[in-house]
Amino acid sequence: MTFSELGLNEELLMGLEALGFETPTPIQQEAIPVLLEGERDLVALAQTGTGKTAGFGLPMLQNTEPGYMKPQSIVLSPTRELGNQIADDLRNFSKSMKGIKIVSVYGGANISTQIKELKKGCNIIVATPGRLVDLIKRGVAKLEEIDRVVLDEADEMLNMGFKDDLDFILDQTPPTKTTWLFSATMAKEVERIARNYMADPFKITVGRQNEGGKNIDHKFYLVQNRHRFAALKRIVDVNPDIFGLIFCRTKRDTQEISDRLIAEGYNVDALHGDLSQHQRDRVMDKFRERKIQLLCATDVAARGIDVNDITHVINYELPEDIESYTHRSGRTARAGKKGESLAIITDRDKYKIKRIEKIIQKKFTQAKVPSGDVVCESQLFKLIAEVKSAQIIEQEFEKYRERVFDELQEFSREELIEHFISKDFNRFIEYYKDSDDINASGRDRGNDRRDRGRDRDRRRGDRDRGRDRSSSRDRGGRRGAEAGFKTIFVNVGSSDGLNKGGLIDFVCTNSDVKGRVIGQIRMNEKFSFIEVEERSSDKILKALQGSNHDGRSLRAEFAKPRK
Repeated sequence: MTFSELGLNEELLMGLEALGFETPTPIQQEAIPVLLEGERDLVALAQTGTGKTAGFGLPMLQNTEPGYMKPQSIVLSPTRELGNQIADDLRNFSKSMKGIKIVSVYGGANISTQIKELKKGCNIIVATPGRLVDLIKRGVAKLEEIDRVVLDEADEMLNMGFKDDLDFILDQTPPTKTTWLFSATMAKEVERIARNYMADPFKITVGRQNEGGKNIDHKFYLVQNRHRFAALKRIVDVNPDIFGLIFCRTKRDTQEISDRLIAEGYNVDALHGDLSQHQRDRVMDKFRERKIQLLCATDVAARGIDVNDITHVINYELPEDIESYTHRSGRTARAGKKGESLAIITDRDKYKIKRIEKIIQKKFTQAKVPSGDVVCESQLFKLIAEVKSAQIIEQEFEKYRERVFDELQEFSREELIEHFISKDFNRFIEYYKDSDDINASGRDRGNDRRDRGRDRDRRRGDRDRGRDRSSSRDRGGRRGAEAGFKTIFVNVGSSDGLNKGGLIDFVCTNSDVKGRVIGQIRMNEKFSFIEVEERSSDKILKALQGSNHDGRSLRAEFAKPRK
């Protein structure tokens, strides 16, 4: 089937042709003919990345009266990022149409600018619920002539707490409007909206209800809790071409995992609720442009992320709300491509896997955390592939050719290959030599309980020690570092423009050590405590003592445990 067979007008077909759209997706084939009639409510269940925006956007544009500058349609989306993307898509679809104006309004941006845009007039408003409620109450967003309301990713909006806002907005619209609801899951609150605000809706389900994307492979790795981070690194290292999302439960975990990966040389950044909107936009721009390879995110911060070609979604921990797994995994395998959704779990998480399987109606495969040898082999042949595909710029290389050959003539062919490969490959050999098997089995439950007990003790200890942070005279401020670690006190803290990641980077750069030798870090405004492996502690202390940070000389000393 082609787009022209769906009943779209010539102007929209021209726009689609310019964008390179050829064949409608299943959701588009089913939704567009129904919505072009403009008389029926619609409930569509489909995963993210199935082409929903064109599914509702094209009939919306065709049914819009050009040049009539009062809002005729509203599209509600859970996040600013998704809202902007929808607005951009609608503008691209309608490039050949005259008299169409789309305004995007969302929180975290200057409301005065958005008010000015709305006062100039528009046909379509794309909005986040909270900001639209604000604009309605200010008398700027007038909805008395709305013909269509689209609720995109309705389950996400309800998960984010927009229930009251959605009720308020829908109550402001005419009873004669049509409502088009798109959702990945049919949660109870989504059913309530369909029941209360829709009349005999036409229903479309692409795939089975709540089903995970058909091109996604779901795997889990079973480890002890203390090996979770090591498992993450091996998964990333064995997939050198990975472009992925790492999901964590909390903002703190997200930043901490990101900081630890950065310190060990991974190309990663964090996205969570403690970032300003400007910081979030900067991180997302870097990710879309593939300037970073991995994005570590919380569920809330990642909602609305719509980036193509994500190869892997890694669940560092499974979500508390099991249904959120569907949204996490739906970030990969878009536009018919394949992807992997991976979960790092402990023995106590197995029941969650069973529950998720029921929701997505797919089976997980238990995978083995790769051994050091497997990781090294993967990295080696990735390096070889890069060498083979490297483009030689003959004219530029020619002026160096004779000298290069003179410098390297002492090596045989085999020796030369070994030297070039070893230049970048040795770090993996060094890191993974004598690496242990960290896969867990049911027999490891006792160890896992002890790990969790240590985590609880550590958190309890953090709370106890937090009461003593205000006293810089207490060089220990703690009951002592863990076995095999020593604690170093340094007289720099958060007021010096450092976060934990920055401090780790500073230590590694000045001491020439890897981030893996650094344990817990506790930062105060004026000073910090850094736990380091005992075997590297003297080297790190010597490097930090008298080192320079922003023109300030550091003082470092071993902390004395509190008695």
